[in-house]
Amino acid sequence: MTTRTPAEPSYTHGTGTTPLLGDTVGANLYRTVARHPDREALVDVASGRRWTYAEFGAAVDEVARGLLALGVVTGDRVGIWAVNCPEWVMVQYATARIGAIMVNINPAYRTHELEYVLGQSGVSVLISSLAHRGSDYRAMVEEVAGACPGLREAVYIGDPTWDALTAGAASVPAGRPAEIEAGLSCDDPVNIQYTSGTTGFPKGATLSHHNILNNGYWVGRTIGYGEQDRICVPVPFYHCFGMVMANLAATSHGACIVIPAPAFDAAATLRAVQEERCTSLYGVPTMFIAELALPDFASYDLSSLRTGIMAGSPCPVEVMKRVVTEMHMAQVSICYGMTETSPVSLQTRMDDDLEHRTATVGRALPHIEVKVVDPATGVTVPRGVTGELRTRGYSVMLGYWDDPARTAEAIDAARWMHTGDLAVMREDGYVEIVGRIKDMIIRGGENIYPREIEEFLYAHPKVSDVQVVGVPHERYGEEVLACVIPRDPADPPTLEEVRAFCEGRLAHYKVPSRLAVLDAFPMTVSGKVRKVELRETHA
Repeated sequence: MTTRTPAEPSYTHGTGTTPLLGDTVGANLYRTVARHPDREALVDVASGRRWTYAEFGAAVDEVARGLLALGVVTGDRVGIWAVNCPEWVMVQYATARIGAIMVNINPAYRTHELEYVLGQSGVSVLISSLAHRGSDYRAMVEEVAGACPGLREAVYIGDPTWDALTAGAASVPAGRPAEIEAGLSCDDPVNIQYTSGTTGFPKGATLSHHNILNNGYWVGRTIGYGEQDRICVPVPFYHCFGMVMANLAATSHGACIVIPAPAFDAAATLRAVQEERCTSLYGVPTMFIAELALPDFASYDLSSLRTGIMAGSPCPVEVMKRVVTEMHMAQVSICYGMTETSPVSLQTRMDDDLEHRTATVGRALPHIEVKVVDPATGVTVPRGVTGELRTRGYSVMLGYWDDPARTAEAIDAARWMHTGDLAVMREDGYVEIVGRIKDMIIRGGENIYPREIEEFLYAHPKVSDVQVVGVPHERYGEEVLACVIPRDPADPPTLEEVRAFCEGRLAHYKVPSRLAVLDAFPMTVSGKVRKVELRETHA
């Protein structure tokens, strides 16, 4: 009788000889200040302001003492509702230094969402932009203040209220923030980030110093950051991509944060890379697509770039090829994660080939466990089989703020985070994301993963960008809709052309039966396509 060797399970853990950091966020920053006082820490291209690490450390301390003067104590929630600016970064480190919990608020929120977040998290002091792209933040704060009894104070960046905050620092002894910091634990909560719920109210993922400091450190270490690096950050700070993968990766390695503009602007981003000689550039794929599409793209000197991070959604092969060759980002890295995991669990390495960087989202970072399970039973599936991705380790959030029921739905008794993403683990431990459980299209009993069709349609000569969603169908339950942005708006692809392109190369049930030609996709502020909106619009 012969026995067959069972397939290896879809489980892996990242190993490494370097231990996790045991610091708080503030203590780690001031170690860097002591090591590199004269190196640049922060540059704001729009205003021309710049800070060395010594100057940045002093500015953070001033904001920390200003918050203490306002009565902020350890455990208080301090909200930040602002576009990318130096003050945002200062508030991030100042709140951490004094044990306050910073609450990130999406700049795109309207009054209904603002009121919910301020109330649900119990924000006592709010620091806000004055205005941006037609939004009057002060008017919106005043509109909801009456419904938020916990809100004691609103401070506006670029306004006398901000000047009063920093002036208030003089009333607090210089050593007070350091004294408070010495009594903090790295396991204390430091940040609440509201996940963009597509149904119902968003949930406040509560993250500790240990969660985000280590994640920023390991993301930066994986792409070789050192004090010579200058990171161009066009992604929003309110999201983990900006405040953890950029800011904390920078300060934990002594690198410099370069802010190209208050919000994403393709030309301003490339200008910042050129003028500040940035070595690293971040973005979601749509940002890189916009930069590459600039009519004068070839005129920018991007030769200083060596690396960067692309995350948020899958990267099309053709885009990655151009990023590597035309943007000089030979060591560009793909990251996968979610807010609840601080955020990164999987990352490609600097020497990975093009196929691994486009077909997978990398392998587990050190000190993180990853497995793929049958979502119905929770049993780990063999490698090569599709299932739900789950992750465990230092990066898993403390829980959803004041919401034990939803925390229990997301994190099981063994502390595995249920991501809701469908994935396949390869034999080499690299992971492919094939879709969201909720995005999977079920057509006549066949499971269809939109990512596969999207990758295929990117090769169509008339297609610049594409998103595939399922829409209702009387007979099959769902049918496949391809939403495309044409390369030439004057010559968009037709449904017949798209179907002919797929014929004989994709299984018949995967071939789109509907086509929508669009100028742009509905996006979240963090640059993710709102597939739920595409489904609703075209249902």
